[in-house]
Amino acid sequence: MNFSPGKLLLFRGLVLACAGALMLLADRPGLWRDLWQRLPPGRLPSDVRIEREGFSVCIPWVTCLVISIVLSLRASWFRK
Repeated sequence: MNFSPGKLLLFRGLVLACAGALMLLADRPGLWRDLWQRLPPGRLPSDVRIEREGFSVCIPWVTCLVISIVLSLRASWFRK
């Protein structure tokens, strides 16, 4: 892949800015815990969860769809 120095510098700057934003968010006490409790994986709206006596099944199709979209966007971004 042939990157011009300007594109490479811009990309590295964006990566550093995202890392800095994540570090700032990580400093907030309880932020990730609250987010995890509100929308834990496998319990997004429209995920199927069936619980009966002695039997339970969880089909997290919306969670899988969200993960697939995020990974596809990320892969297509790195391919360009």
